[in-house]
Amino acid sequence: MTPMLISRPAVHVVPDLAGERCDSCGAAAKMTATFGTSGDLSFCGHHAKRYSDRIAATADKVVVEAGFDWRASAEG
Repeated sequence: MTPMLISRPAVHVVPDLAGERCDSCGAAAKMTATFGTSGDLSFCGHHAKRYSDRIAATADKVVVEAGFDWRASAEG
C-alpha cells in the first residue's frame, strides 16, 4: 500500500479576532479560514468544530484565536 500524504492548511494563532463574526450564525468568530482565491470565511467555535474536516481538506490557511482548541481529525 502506498502512503498518501494529506496536505494540511497552515494554522496560525492570533491573540484576538476582534470584530469578526461567524458567517454561519453571526456569533463571535474563533477562527478564520482562507480558501485560495475564493476568499475567507469566519466560524464560531461550534461551526469551526462541526466543519473541521472540510476546512482542513480545503483551506489554505487557518487563523485561530488564542485559547481556542481547533483540531481537524487526522483522517481528513
